[in-house]
Amino acid sequence: MTPAEQTRTIATGQGFIAALDQSGGSTPKALKGYGIAADAWSSEAEMYALIHAMRARIIAAPAFASGKVIGAILFERTMDSTVNNQPVPAALDAIGVVPFLKIDKGLEDIADGVQVMKPIPGLSALLARARGLGVFGTKERSIIHDANPVGIAAVVRQQFALAQDVLAAGLMPIIEPEVNITSPTRGEADVLLVSALLEALDALPYGVKVMLKLSLPSVPGAYAALVAHPAVLRVVALSGGFHRAEACAELARNPGVIASFSRALLEDLRVTMTDAEFNAALASAIDEIHAASTIKHASVPA
Repeated sequence: MTPAEQTRTIATGQGFIAALDQSGGSTPKALKGYGIAADAWSSEAEMYALIHAMRARIIAAPAFASGKVIGAILFERTMDSTVNNQPVPAALDAIGVVPFLKIDKGLEDIADGVQVMKPIPGLSALLARARGLGVFGTKERSIIHDANPVGIAAVVRQQFALAQDVLAAGLMPIIEPEVNITSPTRGEADVLLVSALLEALDALPYGVKVMLKLSLPSVPGAYAALVAHPAVLRVVALSGGFHRAEACAELARNPGVIASFSRALLEDLRVTMTDAEFNAALASAIDEIHAASTIKHASVPA
């Protein structure tokens, strides 16, 4: 796909974005869920080889090329690896799936109720390499634990500053200020975050677009103004710890928002499955998430 075709696919595609970007800290948990215990590897390289085998199996599954998955977020090592003797971004492009890259390198300790991103060494070189491999955009994550206006402002400020670097490199940023769904002030944090995001979006130059990846809101339809904003290419939602059935039920109540699920996508997959069992389980998950992304409850106002 050309960049214009990638943009059109993400902006108007009737599907969702798969998050296949588990990194060093989350990989052991993802492997455990897949049925691979920590004693199955003795080095970081072996651990990453195991998670890559899982991702390669997903990408090669027929359901992944069904048109219901319009994008996939990759970990850096996955971007630099191959599937069926093709670089992963090229393999995704060949089946109509737009590749993105997770670029954040972890989080700072909690301050003012939030965790901002750590510095990203070698960012310019990473962005150039990603674009050269056909990657369309990036994803960068912060976490909001408390409805603290100072902290939320800091998160949004950092996210949009990084987005400018990504845009300058010719890539599309997915801004991800995740609200912790277990926070006792989740609802208030949602309201503060939407307000801060709208202010930052309004300040962007005319014609510039970004994407937003947000936690499922405590109040359905709370992202309507973000979905409609002219500077937003697409709003996607993370599952945030919800199991798939609950995440899909919540997603279906939010018009204009599509999924970008990780754990909720992978939760039924096991390394011991036959290919037929694996493909059937993945197809079922994809169908369920696709439906929640594209068929919204009529009772929810647009």
